[in-house]
Amino acid sequence: MTQGEILHLAGERINEVYFPIDCLLSMTITMSDGRTIETGLAGNRDVLGVNGFMSSTETNQTEYIVQISGRAFKTSAQIMRSMFLKNLELRTLMLCHTQVLIAQLAQTVACNGLHSLEQRMSRWLLEARERTSFNKLYLTHEFISNMLGVRRAGVTQCAKQFQNRGIIQYSRGHIEIIDRQGLEDSACECFWVVKQESDRLLGISDRLTANDR
Repeated sequence: MTQGEILHLAGERINEVYFPIDCLLSMTITMSDGRTIETGLAGNRDVLGVNGFMSSTETNQTEYIVQISGRAFKTSAQIMRSMFLKNLELRTLMLCHTQVLIAQLAQTVACNGLHSLEQRMSRWLLEARERTSFNKLYLTHEFISNMLGVRRAGVTQCAKQFQNRGIIQYSRGHIEIIDRQGLEDSACECFWVVKQESDRLLGISDRLTANDR
């Protein structure tokens, strides 16, 4: 998967379901004036394309785009639908993943409407780190600004503040998280709300290693 690659356009039939390994995928909505904003992220603990095997329409109003290059497993939505209907264990797991997605979408709406750019950018970087397990993220300010629905200048200013406080180190196209605790302190509660719900639903322990914290 290559950064910027579009996997699915709004309104198209969903033919594939994606299970990211070390890439980061986004669900985005593009308005009639061309502005784009991210509605959800999918990484190494997520599945993207649930409409392809859970919905009779098999379409989605969002686009799927590659945020961070890497690898993913891909399978036919038709095969997944067949297995979803036949296999109780798989169906239970996919329904849990869908609940996680709904929780993320709802929290993202609240975060975008109520929290500052610094809080939102902190949350986004933490979510990207959580879903890739990488402290070094290959992202431009323009890409982040599109996902957050803000001006690029605001993202650049926020990144400068983070760097001055020793939270991140950045250069063109590269952002390295060097103080996760500082990033957590700058974020709103939204990151932890979604993470705790995800851990609860998927049965993943919330114990973090020293490097993670």
